[in-house]
Amino acid sequence: MKRVLFICIHNSARSQMAEALLNNLYPKDYIAYSAGIEPAERVNAYVVKALAEIGIDISKNRPKSLDEFNGWDFDYVVTVCEEGKENCPFFPGGKEYLHKSFPDPASLRGSEEEIMEKVREIREEIRKWLIETFSQNIGGGIELRL
Repeated sequence: MKRVLFICIHNSARSQMAEALLNNLYPKDYIAYSAGIEPAERVNAYVVKALAEIGIDISKNRPKSLDEFNGWDFDYVVTVCEEGKENCPFFPGGKEYLHKSFPDPASLRGSEEEIMEKVREIREEIRKWLIETFSQNIGGGIELRL
């Protein structure tokens, strides 16, 4: 099993979604974790709801600091926001580094339904990218460099 660490600034939305989705998509091939450079107090409630809609429960997840993973080795370290890429271009213990920036659910404005619709779009964008990036590389190294 290959280990993947998703990094974002607050570990409250994008990296949480990526972790949960990859673990759900490929439970026999990857084990995913996520962390933040400046962890928030809680996981974004819209993200919890958007994942619950597709049968993934992260209601008990909490934002984690990168410090919690000091000394760990990862096959892939993936930054999912620009702040993550800028503030953490290197994580000790990472073998391969990838970057793909996604919109920040915390920055969304509008009605509850408008926000939820956008979070669903971000969820699907992350899922699509994970499938494109990780499915063809099961059992082998990721060749895609972003």
